[in-house]
Amino acid sequence: MALQGNLRDFSTMEILQLVGSQKKSGCLVMEWNTERFPIWVIEGRIVATRDPGLPKDDPLARFLRQVKRLSEEQLAGLAIIQKESGRDLEDLLVNGRYVEPDDLAPLVERQILDDLMRVVRWEHGTYRFDPNAVWPGDPVVALGMEATLIEAARRVDEQKRFMAAFRDPHRLLAVHDLPNPDEELSEEERELFGIVDGRRTVAQVVAAAPLSEYEAYESLHRMLEAHWIQFTGRRDPGLPSIPVPARPRVEDAHRVPAWLREIGVAVAVLAVVALVHLVAARVTLSSRIDHEHDVYALARLRDLRQAVELFARDRGSYPRNLEDLVDDRWIEPAELKVPGYTVQYAVSEGGADFQLTLAVAR
Repeated sequence: MALQGNLRDFSTMEILQLVGSQKKSGCLVMEWNTERFPIWVIEGRIVATRDPGLPKDDPLARFLRQVKRLSEEQLAGLAIIQKESGRDLEDLLVNGRYVEPDDLAPLVERQILDDLMRVVRWEHGTYRFDPNAVWPGDPVVALGMEATLIEAARRVDEQKRFMAAFRDPHRLLAVHDLPNPDEELSEEERELFGIVDGRRTVAQVVAAAPLSEYEAYESLHRMLEAHWIQFTGRRDPGLPSIPVPARPRVEDAHRVPAWLREIGVAVAVLAVVALVHLVAARVTLSSRIDHEHDVYALARLRDLRQAVELFARDRGSYPRNLEDLVDDRWIEPAELKVPGYTVQYAVSEGGADFQLTLAVAR
């Protein structure tokens, strides 16, 4: 008889510990709302967190795209081959030389851990264990249950620290001080040093990195604590990146005519004066601008909305009120206030959605 129940009675961690301690083989399927999460085990060891073949939105395929190991064109080609052959994605990747055999196991392990981080936080949903389900073929990995769960729980705890340090994804990152030559850098840190350039925001750096979201934030956090990188400003969402022109070489400076340098200085002075007038005018008119056109207010609203989403991803449900975000250290108390506005928050009946709006203070 299959083992099944509700996550309100037993947590994901408890169910997986039971499966591991009894060295079960089969497939444990977790479901919550529209999400379905399969965990295949052989003698209590995790071998996959995806269904065989190449289903739509396959977790391994999605992970390989995220870490820049598969392109959309390659994935489309794999989908055609898989449809004709019926073979599993892992087999296609190795035999098609998309991934070297020695590289596949570490990639699958990273994908499994990345997915487990999400499911171990579920507080609602159902589970069902089918002991008759058999993973086809030879597994690429076989992860010990206890060690894997400890690592997944550690990552969940660490992610809170990373989200607190990088709460605003629109801040710009730049190199502050390069590490000493004898400093041992991880492969992830080396990758990020080539991306952090002072023009990309935190979100853009994470998106450009050939790493999972957790791996990117983990490495950025280490680099920030080591003072190798720093925040240098903020770009409002929707604004394009401003290219930084290359600096002229010192030896070429004498080639610029004096009259051209003088015109450049005059233009710069006029630009500064115009900017001062523009800022002054904006301050004067700010009381007449509603929140739909107030860039600062909209940015604060977006940050609050992101904090609510992160809270729900971590806890499995939306906060009852915004003060819960402060209590759980997702935001600072001051971030609940938007000067000139009243923040209005409400969770829908059943907790499936929320509303977050601003009303002009009277």
